[in-house]
Amino acid sequence: MQLAADANVLLAAAGGHAAKKVFFDVPGVRVFSTDHVLDETRAYVPEFSESYSLDPDQVVRALGTLGVKALPRVVYESRIPEASRRIGGRDPDDVELLALAIALRVPIWSNDNVFRRARHEWYTTARLLAKLGLHGRRRS
Repeated sequence: MQLAADANVLLAAAGGHAAKKVFFDVPGVRVFSTDHVLDETRAYVPEFSESYSLDPDQVVRALGTLGVKALPRVVYESRIPEASRRIGGRDPDDVELLALAIALRVPIWSNDNVFRRARHEWYTTARLLAKLGLHGRRRS
């Protein structure tokens, strides 16, 4: 399975939450994102770490272990106008991620409800874990 991931799920995985299962308990999952999303993820590390009483340096290190591949803008640039029409008025920060998902023809993985109206396959972490048969299963 291939996915285009948003900052909120990447932070959750790096923080050891259930999203981590997707990266480490499912063989063959490939996760892509944009430089914009990865920059946003890093920018939120201090706030996220404080909210969950985590060491920010450990969260940054954990982000590095996820193996998320940031694809260059040229891969999805032609899809930005379409993505902007779909969600740009609601959340311009998520346009590039939607454009990437459209270009790659992969689902979006995000807990952001803006994607509910994006007319594109979208999974929250809970729905993705259920689809992968990991919901409720503890990491070993």
